[in-house]
Formats: sequence, C-alpha cells, structure tokens
Amino acid sequence: MGFRRPFALIVMLAASAPLALATPAPPAASAKPAPGASAAAPASSAGATTPADAAKAAEAEFAKLEAVPTKPGDATAGQARAAACGACHGMDGNSSDPQYPKLAGQNAQYIVAQLMRFKSGLRQNAIMAGMAGTLSPQDMQNIAAYFAKQKRLPGVADEKLAGLGEKIYREGDPSLAIPACMACHGPDGAGNPGWRVPNIAGQHADYVQKQLTAWHGGVSWGSDAHAQIMPTIAQRLTAQDISAVSSYVEGLHAAPAPKAVARNDAID
Repeated sequence: MGFRRPFALIVMLAASAPLALATPAPPAASAKPAPGASAAAPASSAGATTPADAAKAAEAEFAKLEAVPTKPGDATAGQARAAACGACHGMDGNSSDPQYPKLAGQNAQYIVAQLMRFKSGLRQNAIMAGMAGTLSPQDMQNIAAYFAKQKRLPGVADEKLAGLGEKIYREGDPSLAIPACMACHGPDGAGNPGWRVPNIAGQHADYVQKQLTAWHGGVSWGSDAHAQIMPTIAQRLTAQDISAVSSYVEGLHAAPAPKAVARNDAID
C-alpha cells in the first residue's frame, strides 16, 4: 500500500472493533461475513436515487434511532439476545477468529452506537445490517450491557513491531499535528465511554489493521465531525504504521491492581 507516514489512533473499533466494531454477529459459523462485505441498503434508503440521497437517508435514520427513549441496559436480557452473536464474537465476547472484534469489556455506549450505524446503513456490512435490523434500540442497550460486563482476554504484541507501535500510540507526531492515540483511548486503551471512544486494549491486531486500512481508503461511518476523526487521521498512515500500532494495541492492557499489604499502624 502506498500510504504516507505516521498516525494516531483517536477513535477505533476496531476497532471495535475493533474498533470495530464491536457488534453482534451472525447466528451460525457458516453465515460469517466476508471481511469486506458491503451492506444491503436499509429500508429507509431503499428508494434513494443517488449515493448522496442514500447517505442523507441513513443519517436521518440514525438520528431517529438515537432519539428513541430507552432504559439502562439489562445484561440478563441482553445475554439471551446476544446468543446469536457468539458464532463470530464468542459467547463471552472474546472472539477466537481475529477478523472479528472482541466485544467483551467494550463500553456499552460504543456498542449501541455501532449497532445503530449498522441498522441505519451508516456503517455498511451485509450480515450486520441484517442482524441489527431485527433489534430495537432497547435490545441494543441490553446486548451492550451484557458484553460490557464480560472480561476481555488479553492479547500479545509482536516484539518486532512494539517499539514503533508504542511511539505512535503514546507520542503521535507533533510535527504533523497528530495527537497520541492515548489522548482519546487512554494510556491503557480503555477508551472514553462518554464520547463513545472504544476500548481497544487487547483487540485483535488483524481487526484493528482491517479497520485502519478501510479508513485510509476512504470508508466513513457518517459525515459528522466525530465520525470523520479516524478517516482523516488514517489517511496519513503507512502500511508499517498500521501494522505496528495494530500489534501494539493487541498487547495493550491495564496494569493489575496492587495486592493489599497488611499494615501495622500501632505506635510503639
């Protein structure tokens, strides 16, 4: 790939995934989507005559979904609805196939937003459009609550790529006005739920790389400023940058909490 140089991973998912994303998957292994599958047009944009019309219709549908009142997600109810997601994402959200993102530990707000993007057509994938199309906004909240409570299994970075990946993630490139990835995703990759920045720590490198490459190629999940952050930054990546930071992210995880140490506060 003839990419330019360096980058900062502001908003992933891929992530998830992956960042991406990070959203439920097909009910059976045989129905797994191809990595580059494109979405069928949602019902709201089926009559659009131009790509611009379709995009406008998808934006309007997304806004409608976001406006629907919902209750806080119910993880118990979400577990039942999430059973269909297990074929690709794993029953506990830890996918074994690296082309599908880990959903375990993903912040609920991000999962809900991505499901709405799939249902509206802003984010395109034929299988996920069908899966999300059957869900109500409350279903999405429940599924997100379930996966958010699961523990993400850590990954391992490639030692050959870790040095460059860490530099990109933690420093960015001030000379090109590129902030460090951790400016939004945090030093341990946990993300920012309030701003729908995904948890990318431990995410599969293959998935992260796929999403960054797609953004570099011009893929976008909407026209709003938030949706344009990663496509804008990813266009400045080289193939080496993408591989390095993707690998570094897979090995990223929070430091374990220190063990409690007994103290003797008695005064001699």
